[in-house]
Amino acid sequence: MKQIKVLFMFFVLLASNQVLGQGDIVNDVKETIKAGSAKELVRFFNQNVDIELNGKKETYSKAQSEIILRDFFKANAPSDFNILHKGQSPSGQPFAIGQYKSGSSLYRIFMKIKTVDNQQLIHEISFSKE
Repeated sequence: MKQIKVLFMFFVLLASNQVLGQGDIVNDVKETIKAGSAKELVRFFNQNVDIELNGKKETYSKAQSEIILRDFFKANAPSDFNILHKGQSPSGQPFAIGQYKSGSSLYRIFMKIKTVDNQQLIHEISFSKE
């Protein structure tokens, strides 16, 4: 019985560690988006990432992503960004939803996160004008 309790506690700690890890990447990403820093944002990207801007979705390398996002931030300088919700899909894939403000324009940002080599990375991000 003691072994079952120990095993149960191990899984609880493991699960809570994954949730804390997700919070760390989401908070770091929040600050880079708030600063409008494409260079810093792509540090959290997988080698290839799906980016959707106003309905147009493409797969880009990290280098291409930096250029695409730099142009977006240049044309839509951030005035505010907040995380509205973070969670996991039924299959356990972490995600986050935020609201990006640029002047009088609002964008909904959706991020899907995957663990690659024990590191959480964004593999999909979308910016949809509200």
